[in-house]
Amino acid sequence: MAKTVKITSEGLEKLKKELDYLKTVKSDEVAQKLKEARAFGDLSENAEYDEAKNEQGILAAKIAELEATIANSVIVDSTNMSGSEIGIGSKIKIKDLELGEEETITIVGYAEANFEEGKISDESPIGIAVIGKKAGDVVEVQAPDGVFNLQIVDIIK
Repeated sequence: MAKTVKITSEGLEKLKKELDYLKTVKSDEVAQKLKEARAFGDLSENAEYDEAKNEQGILAAKIAELEATIANSVIVDSTNMSGSEIGIGSKIKIKDLELGEEETITIVGYAEANFEEGKISDESPIGIAVIGKKAGDVVEVQAPDGVFNLQIVDIIK
């Protein structure tokens, strides 16, 4: 049985748009590259053809992965949350107690996690530590490179 993917409705829409793009625009681009590469003649020593076939395989795998993720998605509705306890969809401000640095992050399911956008998976060390906690709580994060403490400064959403 496939693993259930917890995701926000916004995250699911983003995945659907990406899937649509890959199936239409990107598939057409790869098909055109294959067509052009075939026109060069002998396929046994045609690097362009090999590259296009490889790109086609990678694209097919990405499409299959997105389809499986979407099919196994369970939308987490953050509007029903009390706002006093952290869950998927919560936007929170945290403070690293050692470094004194504050950061705002959003807790999401692993399928929509993106560190650069401040979206942290509920299955990550930070996500695991903060789920179910409240503003003001101090949590211990068990990270691969050691243990550190965070304070939950505020729950924004």
